[in-house]
Amino acid sequence: MAGSDTIAPAPAPPETVKILIAGGFGVGKTTMVGSVSEIAPLRTEEPLTVAGLAVDDLDGIEEKRATTVALDFGRITIGQDLVLYLFGTPGQQRFWFMWNDLALGALGAVVLIDVRRPKSSFAAVDFFERRGIPFVVGVNGFYGEHPYPAEAVRDALALPENVRVLLCDARERDSCRNVLIALLDQLIAAAIEDGGGGKLIRPPR
Repeated sequence: MAGSDTIAPAPAPPETVKILIAGGFGVGKTTMVGSVSEIAPLRTEEPLTVAGLAVDDLDGIEEKRATTVALDFGRITIGQDLVLYLFGTPGQQRFWFMWNDLALGALGAVVLIDVRRPKSSFAAVDFFERRGIPFVVGVNGFYGEHPYPAEAVRDALALPENVRVLLCDARERDSCRNVLIALLDQLIAAAIEDGGGGKLIRPPR
């Protein structure tokens, strides 16, 4: 058979990984997904209204005018063989019931922290710790400012040493990408430790 008749095998499709972008109300989740996504992000934002003043804590974020009511969605290609699907969670407490569904199939998460309102992120940290979902913490520096070093944030949140804490700016693509790569490095290191040879292992459905 002539060699020219040989058909080369089709390249394998890239591995797809689901990542959650989580945190409290107004920490920058929608901004991060929009900054890093290579596609036009899906957003489910609605304007804040007077009716929500009794339940929405706007202390420190008085300028906020809209909020995510379902999810944000974006995509970023890390390499030829790896694509991340990003799902931003709603931050208001009355929408937290959706987090369990959004977490299905997620390999890991980024928990965004706003040091102006640190208590708003305690519940997100607790959510992933209780479910055994690996996560990193991104300290979002609003206006580019980081008044506290990463280790001070780690101590304040009582995080174990295996959880990486990174200073970031949710408005900057490269900064957000570095946080996602740090999460992937953490997932790969855990897979090596568990005998998976460094291959990302999907959680049971």
